[in-house]
Formats: sequence, C-alpha cells, structure tokens
Amino acid sequence: MKFDITRREALGALAAAAAATAAPRALLADEATFRMATFSVDITPPVGHPLLGGSWAPARTIGDPLFARGLIFFGAGEPVVLLGVDWCELRNDAYDRWRDALAKAVGTSRERAMIACLHQHDAPYADARAQQLLDEHGLPGAMFDPQFFSETVARVAQAAAEAAAAPQRVTHLGVGQAPVERVACNRRVELNGQVRFNRYSATRDPQIRDADDGEIDPMLKTISFWDGDTPRAALSCYAVHPMSYYGQGEVSSDFVGMARDLRQRKTPDVFQIYFSGCAGDVTAAKYNTADAPGRRALAERLEQGMSDAWSATQRHSLKRVAFRNAPMQLPPWNKPELTVPHLSEILKNAQAGPAERIQAAMGISWQERCAAGQPVDLPVLDFGPAQIAVLPAEAFVGFQLAAQQMRPDGFVMTVGYGECAPGYFPTARPREEGFAEEHGYCWVAPGADEPLLSALNKALTIK
Repeated sequence: MKFDITRREALGALAAAAAATAAPRALLADEATFRMATFSVDITPPVGHPLLGGSWAPARTIGDPLFARGLIFFGAGEPVVLLGVDWCELRNDAYDRWRDALAKAVGTSRERAMIACLHQHDAPYADARAQQLLDEHGLPGAMFDPQFFSETVARVAQAAAEAAAAPQRVTHLGVGQAPVERVACNRRVELNGQVRFNRYSATRDPQIRDADDGEIDPMLKTISFWDGDTPRAALSCYAVHPMSYYGQGEVSSDFVGMARDLRQRKTPDVFQIYFSGCAGDVTAAKYNTADAPGRRALAERLEQGMSDAWSATQRHSLKRVAFRNAPMQLPPWNKPELTVPHLSEILKNAQAGPAERIQAAMGISWQERCAAGQPVDLPVLDFGPAQIAVLPAEAFVGFQLAAQQMRPDGFVMTVGYGECAPGYFPTARPREEGFAEEHGYCWVAPGADEPLLSALNKALTIK
C-alpha cells in the first residue's frame, strides 16, 4: 500500500524537522533544566471516511471535532512526546508511522513517542498492513483512507516541531486524584452462579446493567506541569471505555472529549490532555442511558472528577526525570481459527461480510508482526513523585491496579490503548473465565499477561 505524501507536505515536514533540530539539544545542555511544549491538531476525518475500522457506518456527519493533543517534555535525556489521539485504534505499522513522524519532528527516538488513542468508536482506526491486504482483495479504503492518514500524520508532526522550537520552563510537577462518581463498571457480571462479560457500553437488561460495579479503579489521576506558581498543562486519565452510543455515522469524541473540552473552557490557561486508562473490561453501562442527555451527564461527572483531582493537587519540585522502556514479546494466539491460512481463506472469500474480512486482515497483520519478532514497547516516564506508563491495546483494569502496587511509593498513571495490535488483553482470571471466547477480538495467547506484568515491573523499577 502506498502512503503518498504531496510536495507541500514533504516541504512542511522538512521545515518542521529543521525547526526542531537545534532547540531540544540546546535545552538539554543543563540536565537540571526542564522544559515542555504543547500542541493540538484537528484530526477529524472527512464525511464518508470509515469509522471503527469499517465495522460500522462510515462518517455521515461531524458531531464534534477530533483532536490530537500532545506535550513534549525536555530534560529526561532525549525529548519525550505524550500524545492523546481522538481515534479508536492505531495498530502495527500505522502506530509506528505516528511514532516515527513525531520522533523525527522533535529529535528523539521512536520508543519515546508515547502515543495512545482514547478509543472512541465513532472515529478512525488504522492498520496499514491490514489495509494493504484488503486492497489486494477488493476492499480498497475499507478500513481507512491512506491519503487522509498520511496528511494527518504530517500535520501533527509539523505542529509538534513548531511547538518544540518554543518550549516553556517547568519547575514543579503536580499530582492529584479524586474518585469519579457513577461512570464506570466492569463488564464482568455473575448471575445465578454463571460468569458473563456482556455488560456492554449500553446494556438494556436491568439484571446485567445494574449489578455491582465490580473491579474498577475509581480514581481519576491528574499530573500537571508548573512554572513556579503558574500551571501550564494537565494530563488526566481515567479507566473507562469512552462510549455512550456509537455506530450511526456521527463522528464524535464522545463523553471523554466533551469532559476534556469542558475542563479546558474552565481552565483556559492550562492545556488539557486526556487519556483513557486500562479499560478493556470497564464500560459506563450501569450509568449510561445511551442518548445525548446521558452522554452529557457522563461528561459532566468525568469533568467533576478532573476538577476534584485538580483541587487535591500537591506540587513537587522537579529534580530528576527518567525514561525507561521495556520491550516485550507477546505470544500470538495460535488456535486454528486465528492462524494465517484460516484467516486468509476468510479474507479471500468475497461472500463473507466486510467486517469479517477486515478482522481477518487485522489478524494476519498481527501474526506477521509476531513472526517477524517485532516486540511491543512498554514505555514509562518517571518524574520521581509520579510515573506515566503506556500499556498496549485494550489492557484490562487489573493491570492498572497491579502497576500501582508495583510502585506504592509513586503516583502511577497507566494509559491504555498504546500499540493496539493485541486487541483485548485480559488479566489471568477473566481469561480463565472465558472472556476471550465470549468476546473474540483477542489476538494474544493465554499466559500473555505474564510478559506484560514482567515488562511493566521492569519499566517502573527505579535504577
């Protein structure tokens, strides 16, 4: 598949790279000096673009714009980019294209581009190798438009480079957390002794919907960056699937984007970034009415959590910041229906539904990646009083809770939906209870939780 770059985009990328070349190196001459820069880019797809990887209706209207909102941090060796993307997922080579472009723009390495999607479903979804396979089998552009993708990556990279040329001083880090009321619940429900995972984002059955919240992380965490007494930016993270309703062709950042925008309007001088936490098994089902008023109510409750976390913020002088990355090999699930020969038969079958063929292409892309031995990165930016970790795919909330236990001395913010290629990523118990068989869309083998936990512990460990 070709990702064509126009002459204008190429010149823009060159200009961006030139702007970024000198500034970060000069700033790092004094390792005790910390700087940051922020940037925001509209990444809304055009009407007609596939949403949720072509599995649901394409974009018919734009309910609200989508954004990539990022922060570049200087002072932990090479620059580090923290970027929240209002897209559903970035997988395999598509994820790497974003990381490589951001890394080149600010003068750093791929693993230091800590990018995560927020995972809204009425938004784009990209896997370049999967789309190439679909092109070859009569489904061009079924998952995403390569030209729109390339143009978007170039615009985000240019914005990052321009921001990196004019950073601001950072002297303090703020940490605050607060519970979010009446938003999150676990998918897992036990009724009449039977465990099921069918508490979806919108669930009508009252017995399933109204069961206990189950395992969640009730706390929203906010990490903020300050110059003396002046706050510059705030990163908030909460573990919940960011969907109230979707699939009707209305592009939307859903209630999480609404909450971020509400917070931005209330704090116009503090740049707001939001991340979804490890929420593969956490939805808003129990508190979601799946309509516009309900979406607004969820947004207001989430924003209230941000406000409360801000009020609870304590500041710490920044003294030393470290970056660590723990690459991990995740075993693919090689059950017969997920092998490349079986998936290839589905992909070639013109009588199969588009969604089934798209998912087959994604499965092949993941299997090829694993066969090539490319690891999945697990990066951590450690500020001392607080840590930010980016975990892959739809990691379950149990990983987030485990991370906090690994660093009881810290304030661990675990971001989900980094490299999204593995799909659902259960912890041990829900895996044993049959989550993957019930839901599908899980590409990692049983036992994959062990290398993830090992990598997480390694990346969080102080050296």
